[in-house]
Amino acid sequence: MHVDMSHRVRLAAAAAALVVVAALALAPGSAAAWQLTKNGTVVSYDRRSLMIDGRREIFFSGSIHYPRSPPDMWPELIAKAKEGGLNTIETYVFWNIHEPEKGQFNFEGQYDMVRFFKLIQEHDMFAMVRLGPFIQAEWNHGGLPYWLREIPDIVFRTNNEPYKMHMETFVKIIIKRLKDANLFASQGGPIILAQIENEYQHLEAAFKDEGTKYINWAAQMAIGTNIGIPWIMCKQTKAPGDVIPTCNGRNCGDTWPGPMNKSLPLLWTENWTAQYRVFGDPPSQRSAEDIAFAVARFFSVGGTMTNYYMYHGGTNFGRTSAAFVMPKYYDEAPLDEFGLYKEPKWGHLRDLHLALKLCKKALLWGTPSTEKLGKQFEARVFEIPDQKVCVAFLSNHNTKDDVTLTFRGQSYFVPRHSISILADCKTVVFGTQHVNAQHNQRTFHFADQTTQNNVWQMFDEEKVPKYKQAKIRMRKAGDLYNLTKDKTDYVWYTSSFKLEPDDMPIRRDIKTVLEVNSHGHASVAFVNNKFVGCGHGTKMNKAFTLEKPMELKKGVNHVAVLASSMGMMDSGAYLEHRLAGVDRVQITGLNAGTLDLTNNGWGHIVGLVGEQKEIYTEKGMASVTWKPAVNDKPLTWYKRHFDMPSGEDPIVLDMSTMGKGMMYVNGQGIGRYWISYKHALGRPSQQLYHVPRSYLRQKDNVLVLFEEEFGRPDAIMILTVKRDNICTYISERNPAHIKSWERKDSQITANSDDLKARATLTCPPKKLIQQVVFASYGNPMGICGNYTIGSCHTPRAKEVVEKSCLGKRICTLPVSADVYGGDVNCPGTTATLAVQAKCSKRSPSSAQ
Repeated sequence: MHVDMSHRVRLAAAAAALVVVAALALAPGSAAAWQLTKNGTVVSYDRRSLMIDGRREIFFSGSIHYPRSPPDMWPELIAKAKEGGLNTIETYVFWNIHEPEKGQFNFEGQYDMVRFFKLIQEHDMFAMVRLGPFIQAEWNHGGLPYWLREIPDIVFRTNNEPYKMHMETFVKIIIKRLKDANLFASQGGPIILAQIENEYQHLEAAFKDEGTKYINWAAQMAIGTNIGIPWIMCKQTKAPGDVIPTCNGRNCGDTWPGPMNKSLPLLWTENWTAQYRVFGDPPSQRSAEDIAFAVARFFSVGGTMTNYYMYHGGTNFGRTSAAFVMPKYYDEAPLDEFGLYKEPKWGHLRDLHLALKLCKKALLWGTPSTEKLGKQFEARVFEIPDQKVCVAFLSNHNTKDDVTLTFRGQSYFVPRHSISILADCKTVVFGTQHVNAQHNQRTFHFADQTTQNNVWQMFDEEKVPKYKQAKIRMRKAGDLYNLTKDKTDYVWYTSSFKLEPDDMPIRRDIKTVLEVNSHGHASVAFVNNKFVGCGHGTKMNKAFTLEKPMELKKGVNHVAVLASSMGMMDSGAYLEHRLAGVDRVQITGLNAGTLDLTNNGWGHIVGLVGEQKEIYTEKGMASVTWKPAVNDKPLTWYKRHFDMPSGEDPIVLDMSTMGKGMMYVNGQGIGRYWISYKHALGRPSQQLYHVPRSYLRQKDNVLVLFEEEFGRPDAIMILTVKRDNICTYISERNPAHIKSWERKDSQITANSDDLKARATLTCPPKKLIQQVVFASYGNPMGICGNYTIGSCHTPRAKEVVEKSCLGKRICTLPVSADVYGGDVNCPGTTATLAVQAKCSKRSPSSAQ
């Protein structure tokens, strides 16, 4: 239903509360308005934006997933997000953690989504809930519980009655839980948008008509829950009915034309702040400048909401990650895995949010227009001429060359691949390529607890099993997922065969070779109780062949393969049919030729003895006999005790001396480690693993590992994490900081007489600048922690910075050649100031 080209959202059912619906007199182009129940908020929309109680608004949102961080971190994460200029927090709902067994629910501790949304509300922020209940999210099985696979005749995410029945049941359980807590905006809560399904468009093509029927049903089912706020679908060009389609991607301002229904707003639900990483990936990142360019571009084409995916990624604890996905998740987000500011990403985006808020009136009510300034250059303008309200986005899409553009009679320097925001169509208040925010460097510090009581004990996972010990027997090797039911990563596959003397190789230079073909993901092989070798697939190609030489004997030989999963797949059609584990087994090099054991008869033992006894818990570890540890033993459980490192800095384990396995601290699953899998640059993808302080006691914590391959546990280090190395890298060409400007009576005014670029260095709370490590003015190069002087270096720079900054928590530095004795005529000078300073705790006698 539409009034004056705007959408009216149906409110909660009358049974829930007395609702009086009254359309009010509307000015052209404004939103439909409603008189709502006590404390309720109306969320509506038109093409220009979402509206809160009939008023247009711009939204800066960030994804923070409640199960990926312990609850004690939630308040600080939300506060830092708000400090960074966000007004909205987004999270998925994770079906498989809330209903791990059919009809058995868990909403406690780290899974307490109601508590999470209430904390968002306490910080006066909005929320988005992405119900899915398929979410992908690089989360195990895309969030779907394993038991769904065992429903007869089920096919996920299509017009399949069993799947739709269980999906609807769960969605309504979550809706009721959120309603009972009064969390929807229509009830006075923070949730202003809800999502059903997730990135379905490519699956709709796979399922064809049945996919279209399903997505139409999903939309109608969601709308029928009467939550009183709009529903959205991500990455869905044509969303059914009143559901709003939204964009996911890196550059939605250029790659997405927006909803086909021109009465719907342009919403960007996943702006990827980095690239999630899997085991086997080398380091990667996305720069603050590139993200800022993409956001400015999106707002310049009429978008009014962006959601950073992720704003804080956190950790995939235990076995929660999807296939091959590492425990650390979006560590390059504005708030890193530990919740520390990732600078300049956090600060540069904060400054962008301030700039766009300064221009809000023009963005939301101005008339848009576009002026071409060249082949790859343009100005996008929003203007209310009679009120002298105007904002212009000057865009340089050339990725190689800077340019000077003329706009309305004035010249503007616009660097390559950047957008300059002119808040009054005259004054540059922000440039996406000009970073005024400080930088920082993360450092890891040795904790004394590494060496204190560094005494390890071990428990041998019992002898390598034989076929006759297995209770589950089949002609061929069975599917790992079907065997484990996602309760463990591990399955033993065992078989026996007999060799006659004539079968053995006659020549000494010929070796018998074991070939184990697997659907994925990794395996360790033993022949006659001896370790043979290990192998693994990759994220892109999970199937692999373990091919290793071995020693056989005359008579009966025993083959045992411990196959392991690195999580279940999280996307794609027919997810319920995906397989893992051993597929085909052969022995080559025999005198009689190749021996195919595929149909030889296989025994299966699910899980590990240590898992079944839960020896990673206080109670379980007392049920087995531990002995002094020996290094480099496969299939071994190790444990040690340690005290919590002092201070408040986050804690990590450096696992670089281990192979592959699982980690537990005080019974809590920390995640999978995989050091032996090196990426193309010759290093493990992840060697540092987060141990939240809330998982620890002050004394006598227990670390338990299961090592599948080989490792030296006595060399594992306990480290703390800091971001105390702070830097600045600012040119005289930078515009003044966005805080130099304010809007009064709809006009942009300066709140300072000095509008030159300035550098500000700020230490974390309770710390002061104790050392200036580097300072140069001219043309310095490098990144924070690794600056080098250029040919136009000024020797006085360090002296000037030390005088201004030492002993202070915050210091502001001019960026000017005359202050540092710089030569403005030096060939190649970029008129840039680079400083690296070291923060540390103030002494009791220190003054601010």
